[in-house]
Amino acid sequence: MIKSALEKVVSEDMAEIWSVLEPDEKRQIVDAFVIHNYKKNQMIYAEGEEPEFLWCLLSGKVKKFKDGIGGRVQILRLIRPVQYFGYRAYFADEKYNSSAAAFEASAVGSLPMTVVEDLINRNRKLAWFFIHELSRNLGGSDTKIVNLTQKHIRGRLAEALIVLREHYGFEDDGMTLRIYMAREDLANLSNMTTSNAIRTLSGFVADKLITVDGRRIRILNEPMLRKISKFG
Repeated sequence: MIKSALEKVVSEDMAEIWSVLEPDEKRQIVDAFVIHNYKKNQMIYAEGEEPEFLWCLLSGKVKKFKDGIGGRVQILRLIRPVQYFGYRAYFADEKYNSSAAAFEASAVGSLPMTVVEDLINRNRKLAWFFIHELSRNLGGSDTKIVNLTQKHIRGRLAEALIVLREHYGFEDDGMTLRIYMAREDLANLSNMTTSNAIRTLSGFVADKLITVDGRRIRILNEPMLRKISKFG
């Protein structure tokens, strides 16, 4: 009963990988796949640890981040269901160079990288899947570096809000972001100080681009935010 329920979760939530696997390979994943429940802000893995698992976010939200100079934190990437993460370091034969933690209560599946390696050795389609994922993530990282270093503060924060909208969508009202972030997290995502994030948010409110209620942000003028993100 438990095994069949786990197989259903794996097949539905790991559909991209599932489609390139043979029946015996699917069974191998089901036998090794483990689901973990993390509380808000609980660490999944830490910088400097040995990579052992391919992680797949099933529900909730996860952030990948890196500690910087002077205690500053930079959020590198936001993970949404159903995305895979935590495997690059294993392929590079190095320790994790960033950390991952749950943004909110999250269910995350793990698959030993030794199993992944064995499957890749036998399945060329799976190898190409990971080549595609790594290449796409590398391209996204290159774009993010340029945006964080060349855009002005308003452009960086507008981009962060657009990223949140594209990753997690809206609540039922079609305007409220479906993620509630502290100002510090917004600042860490936008590469700015918390005070600058607060000041810029207030500017967006004054310009009637957004409304803010605690950690709830409603986007009133998405086209203008996208314009600020592009040219800011």
